[in-house]
Amino acid sequence: MDFDLSEEQRLLKESVDGLLADAYDFDARKKYMKEKGGWSKALWGKLAEQGLLGLPFAETDGGFGAGAVETMIVMEALGKALVVEPYLATVVVAGGFLRHGGSAEQKAKYIPGIIDGSRTFGFAQLEKNSRYDLFDVVTTAKKKGAGWVIDGEKFVVLNGENADTLIVTARTKGGQRDKTGIGVFLVPADAKGVTRKGYPTQDGLHAADITFTNVEVGADAAIGDPENGLPLIERVADEARIALCAEAVGAMDESLKETVEYIKTRKQFGVAIGSFQSLQHRAADMFVALEQARSMSMFATMASDFDDAKERSSAVAAAKVQVGKSLKFVGQQSIQLHGGIGMTMEAKIGHYFKRLTMIENTLGDTDYHLRRVSEGGGLLA
Repeated sequence: MDFDLSEEQRLLKESVDGLLADAYDFDARKKYMKEKGGWSKALWGKLAEQGLLGLPFAETDGGFGAGAVETMIVMEALGKALVVEPYLATVVVAGGFLRHGGSAEQKAKYIPGIIDGSRTFGFAQLEKNSRYDLFDVVTTAKKKGAGWVIDGEKFVVLNGENADTLIVTARTKGGQRDKTGIGVFLVPADAKGVTRKGYPTQDGLHAADITFTNVEVGADAAIGDPENGLPLIERVADEARIALCAEAVGAMDESLKETVEYIKTRKQFGVAIGSFQSLQHRAADMFVALEQARSMSMFATMASDFDDAKERSSAVAAAKVQVGKSLKFVGQQSIQLHGGIGMTMEAKIGHYFKRLTMIENTLGDTDYHLRRVSEGGGLLA
């Protein structure tokens, strides 16, 4: 297989790398985190100006019709820069629901706002006892006339504190762990009965716990089939996992560079510690782990176009396993080789480790996806 980027993809990579190199150094990131909501509206506008928010959408919807490889390129760049803006929640997740399940009216209503940067989203899926099972849903959506009434609680909703619109999974029939009877709904964040409790997460992003109390939405709020939404949820979740793998590769790549540069300059016993063979071996092992993760990230990106949902999910799970193992090793070794300075808020390397840790635990940790691979009959080296 040819993994070389096309000319258009190479130009995209240069464009996003250039933008973030100019606007997103570590000091700028700390400044953006102090803005209202925890991210920069001005930088979000620049992403929109460069067309990055419209990449995955069809040209008929005002986008550029790009695919998974282009999303991988952008997410890897965002990972290198430790970007805190809600690209994953808005463009990848919400955009995925609209692209794969939205009606023509829903696409016309919501996609232009994503593309021009005027609307952001949060995916309200995680519940108190659901862990990583997407089908474990207690929140209910009951029919009322032509519309729906939503009741329940959702937790750790990324960008939930600032989102204009929430995408909510809710049960329309059946029991808590039934795989049928689950719907996906578009809910205005300021709708009557929606209560949000926002907070920063350990990696510098923001999330919210959200309560829905007799929240009424119209019939047009349902995305796709309100009684069989799980296949759509699983497809979008897999696309989000693929994007997270790419982001992790970017963060690991930069972590390795930062660490190698540090051991070249940090002196002990009158010489740079990078001259010690044992530390060179550690850096080499970190490089191997990074390249293993990069290969699996590329594999998962290719798998996003698989027609067979089971085959796609098994490939994505395998990628999440390898990326999870690699990011843990690279992150821990980065801190170890930096020593005490790596544990401080002033050191950039610790922030990479925090983000990598959160990626590993988002939409299924390594153990969860290892079980998925095992159950699916997949193979891991």
